[in-house]
Parts: sequence; C-alpha cells; structure tokens
Amino acid sequence: MNVEIPPHVRETASQLGDGVPYALKVLAGRLADDPDLGEPSSLPGVLNVMIDGDLFEDCPALAVGYIRESDRVEIRFVTPASFAQPATDTAGKPEQQGHERAVDPGVEAVTVREVADAWRRITGWLQTHAPDSHSALRAGTSSAAVAAVEGELGVRIPVELRALWLLTAGDDGAHGWGCLPGNQALMTLDAVRAFYRMKMEAQASEDALDSGRPEEERITVWKATWIPVVALGPSDDSSGLYLDAATGYLGRWSRYNEAPGEERDTVVTYLEEMADMLEAPALAARDRPGLIGGTLVWLSSIDPVQETRWRSLTD
Repeated sequence: MNVEIPPHVRETASQLGDGVPYALKVLAGRLADDPDLGEPSSLPGVLNVMIDGDLFEDCPALAVGYIRESDRVEIRFVTPASFAQPATDTAGKPEQQGHERAVDPGVEAVTVREVADAWRRITGWLQTHAPDSHSALRAGTSSAAVAAVEGELGVRIPVELRALWLLTAGDDGAHGWGCLPGNQALMTLDAVRAFYRMKMEAQASEDALDSGRPEEERITVWKATWIPVVALGPSDDSSGLYLDAATGYLGRWSRYNEAPGEERDTVVTYLEEMADMLEAPALAARDRPGLIGGTLVWLSSIDPVQETRWRSLTD
C-alpha cells in the first residue's frame, strides 16, 4: 500500500519537533502494512491514529488524520494530541475553563491549517513588500514552551493560539511599529506571562474588596480564561487584545476604558482579514495599510508627523 505525505504535512511536522518527521515516517510504514489502523473521526472519510511521543525523541504525542483508498493512503494532518485534550495540571480549578472547547483532533487540525495559511499569506507579503517588518517577527516557539506557558497560566491554550505561536513567538516591532492592524504587535511569550500575572494579581485585589460591595458594583479586571495576545505596540501594553479560552473570541483590554469593538473576531478571522487587507488594500475596511520605507505602517495609528512619509498601497 502506497502512503503519501503531502508537502504541507511534512512542513507542519518539522515545526512540531525534530523527532516528528521520523515518527511520521514510522507511522507511514505501519499504515502501509495495516491501512485500517485508525478509527473514524468527525471528518468525512478521515481516520485518526495516535502516536505515542514517549517512543520517539523530541516528539510530542500526536494525532494523525489520514484517508484510505483502495490503492493508497494519504496523511491529511498531524497535530499534537494535547491540542484536543484539556490541560492535566488544571484539574479541580473551576475558574480555568479553556478545556471546554476541546473537539475532535480532525476539526482542530482544520483550524491549525487555517491559521498557517493566513499567516503564510501575511509573512509572504511582508517579506516581499515590508522586509523590516518581516525581520522583526520572532521565530516560532516549541510545543514544550507553549506547554510551559499553559502550566504557568493554569488555563488551556486554545489550538489556534498554539498554532500561531508555533509559527511566530512575538513581534519585536520595526521602528516602533508592530505589523498587526493599528500598528499593534503580537506579544512575546514572556510578555504574555508577565501581563497575565499582573492582571490576575489586580483581580485578586478587587475580589478582596468585592466582598464589601453590592453585586452591581463589583469590578472585573481580568478573567482567568483571558489570555493576552496582542499589545498596542511592541513596548506598550496600555491596551490590546486577549483571547478568551472559554469562548474562542478576541476581546479588548484598555487602561483608558475604551469601548470594545463591535466585531466578534477569532484568531483565524483576525489573521484572514489582515491578509485580505494587505493583498487587496483598496477593499480594506477597518484600517489602511501602507509603507514607510521597508516597514508596514497602518494609517489609523500613525503619528501625524509621519504622514508625509507614509505611502498608501493603493497609490
């Protein structure tokens, strides 16, 4: 039985750990001998099979999806098994709710692919048109580093954010501008941990005061399931976006009590819209992308002094 591993699956495997490509090769040999090894998934025609990470060096436990035809097997996705499982170190803590969104590994693999496709569009555009912004992006982190963040926060990191962090672990900014709409920046993992800890400490102080307040006057500074993701700038966390692990939606925090936006974005829709605005700037609705030299700069948050240097992508 011929077993095919498409290029995008090989690329994903190489990002998950040095031992993953070899583990996938071993699995391909097993599937050649026993193509009915897997179990049906929620995706039509796709079978799931698990790889025990303990059997391979530098390889997490994996969920692999494949299709079986009469003369061939095609592996469709590979993703860490933890993407579809709740964090084990948060059991018994009712405020830690991120695990409620766990679904079939095949469905989560689709989300991983959507994040990867959107980010590939964004970074491809940056590499060609805004090399300074592209160079400011950090390399992706490891599954172990994501697990460490998850353990420290005590909440399961949603699959879409895990997938993004495996591709890039933050934006250091080019000339003070992040590459995300509004010139915002993807936070580094260290910044995520520090900001989350600060906000949870602030919430603990409010909780102590709330015991003497009427219910309608109690204050929510931060929820345990809110994971900070995007900051106003590379060195400015006065406002930004968090991902609610319980709902999968992005929300806004701000020291200035700004009203939240009307849009109900997920990580996927946020990245896809950014890619659309870069590729078709004339149709951009939320913000207008442009360039100052080799840096992507969004018009909504540009200093008036810099406007004369700013070049619209539609000119």
